[in-house]
Amino acid sequence: MGMGNAPVIILREGTKREKGKDAQFNNIAAARAISDAVRSSLGPRGMDKMLVDSLGDVVITNDGVTILKEMDVQHPAAKMLVEVAKTQDAEVGDGTTTSVILAGELLKKATDLIDANVHPTIIASGYRLANDKAQEVLKNIAKKVTLEDEDTLELIAQTAMISKSVNNSKEYFGKMVVEAVKTIVDKDEEGNYAIDLRNIQTVKKGGAKMDESYIVKGLIIDKEPVQPNMPKLVENAKIALIDAAFEVKKTEIDAQIKITDPSQLSAFVAEEEKMLKDMVMKVKAVGANVVFCQKGIDDLAQHFFAKEGIYACRRVKKSDMERLGRSTGASIVNKIMEIDESDLGYAEKVELKKVEDEDMTFIMGVKEPKTVSVLVRGGTAHVADEVERSLVDAWSVVKVAIEDGMMVTGGGSTAMEIAMQLRDYAASIGGRAQIAIEAYASAMEIIPSTLAENAGHDPIDVVIEMRKQHKAGNIYGGFNPYTGKVEDMAALNVIEPYRIGKQAINSATDAAVMILRIDDVIASRASNQLQTGDGMPMPGMDD
Repeated sequence: MGMGNAPVIILREGTKREKGKDAQFNNIAAARAISDAVRSSLGPRGMDKMLVDSLGDVVITNDGVTILKEMDVQHPAAKMLVEVAKTQDAEVGDGTTTSVILAGELLKKATDLIDANVHPTIIASGYRLANDKAQEVLKNIAKKVTLEDEDTLELIAQTAMISKSVNNSKEYFGKMVVEAVKTIVDKDEEGNYAIDLRNIQTVKKGGAKMDESYIVKGLIIDKEPVQPNMPKLVENAKIALIDAAFEVKKTEIDAQIKITDPSQLSAFVAEEEKMLKDMVMKVKAVGANVVFCQKGIDDLAQHFFAKEGIYACRRVKKSDMERLGRSTGASIVNKIMEIDESDLGYAEKVELKKVEDEDMTFIMGVKEPKTVSVLVRGGTAHVADEVERSLVDAWSVVKVAIEDGMMVTGGGSTAMEIAMQLRDYAASIGGRAQIAIEAYASAMEIIPSTLAENAGHDPIDVVIEMRKQHKAGNIYGGFNPYTGKVEDMAALNVIEPYRIGKQAINSATDAAVMILRIDDVIASRASNQLQTGDGMPMPGMDD
């Protein structure tokens, strides 16, 4: 109240404010709703989600980040968990569902502590301590893996695909993934492995079985020769990459040409024809028999190319041109008349192939392949999309395993070992932080618990049996969804990169702590409605 008992209005009319526990519980409820949405998709026995957008397009997947990207999430706290999945996907490429489930469970455990009057700041600091200890445990139980250990890398790829639709062909795809990644491995200035996954190109086509997918050490360009009379196959291809048009340039200023008799017109047309022919003959003179042009090719120039037996494609994407340059050793030329023999690249074979109902150019047999193309097949377009997502996850995990040189076991075994060691650690800390660390340890058990639940088994029985085995010293004891028993994951070759766990634990902890520290939500009225955790509409946030 101000002077004269008149109310002092600070916030705009219609602004809603939630404080204290109400704000915390609403935010936690919204974040947990996101976690619960993807929970049933975890593991080999996880279920798929069908996502239909506003245009009616359908996506069927069990890939955590794809599900969350396609969901139209409005609540600001829920968006933080979507961000967790996106970060996990960007950093590792897999483990997105794990990170979101873990963040949701950390918040659920925090709710019980807040109800017991433990201050959120104490919970947050306990979670931070637990995160540091979890990272230490994770590093200690990790095993080494090298680039030369192809069998192990294939097993890592297979583990990433075990919960996907490609599970039945995981051995076939595992070999393909490792071959693709090993082809594009490079080293940075310090001698560490550097892998740019943009050098793996996928081309999707439905209408065939998924295990009819195959790898091309070179490139597949979604283009065909500009003229049907051009050769369909060129062996010992000398490739020219040209970022200039095979067309007569228009004048840059407005100009008018006056022709007063027919001979002048024929001379004008003849000169234009000569200019185009000179361009084609210049390319021919340096020895090129295949031309990829980023811009247009005039009809007359097409005729000359066909006449000289040169395979020419136009309007090739810039990204494809760059990949072609890396793979074939060709330089991209900006001025046609200045092309030199040293600018040309080489491939054993350039061939036009029909895939389904579409013609594509295959560049094969390059000297030092720095790029790889994978032709992804599936019974329908939706299946091909899901196969591609599975392969992207698989070569992402192989990439980080090679870069870090470390791996851990799956099946919830690593999460359980971290939980067991965190409980011992909590006892050594004492005080109220101990309660938060114990809650963190219990939250880690959500991974084996969810795996068991999704496989139709009793999660409590599974967690108790896993605790027993880990207490007895079997640090690789994890849940096998196919037998319903706790088994040695190292013996079953269920392995994944160290970075999946590292990133998932880090980002889940950060998100949980950030949401826990919010005790006041001030939401201005806006046109869009945000949904709170209890299902009530809440005005949208303004900047």
